[in-house]
Amino acid sequence: MNRYEQFQAYRERMNARILGEGDGQGGRGGSIVTKRFFRLDGQAYEPGALPVKTKELLGLVASMVLRCDDCVGYHVDRCVAEGATDEELWEAFDVALIVGGSIVIPHLRRAVEFLDQCREARA
Repeated sequence: MNRYEQFQAYRERMNARILGEGDGQGGRGGSIVTKRFFRLDGQAYEPGALPVKTKELLGLVASMVLRCDDCVGYHVDRCVAEGATDEELWEAFDVALIVGGSIVIPHLRRAVEFLDQCREARA
């Protein structure tokens, strides 16, 4: 299993556990606050004045600057799902690198590896 497949399986399993969906614990997942936060996060990326793809590219840049590999992987996958081209993704990577500086380089490496695996999985 490559990193992309591991990420998808882990995220699905742990989100279900956190939200109390099919966790074998009688639905005793996260608190109402956790559930509301997950919902608010989803709502922030719904279509509005900005298209979803643009919001996902913004989320990707922010995640790279904040150095969260899970978030970077999630947003790379969502950007691809929303039809982002490699050129659009590379421009987003460039913005993240300029804003975040050289500390972003390791996350850029993992983002590109994840992108390659994402494209392969979705082909």
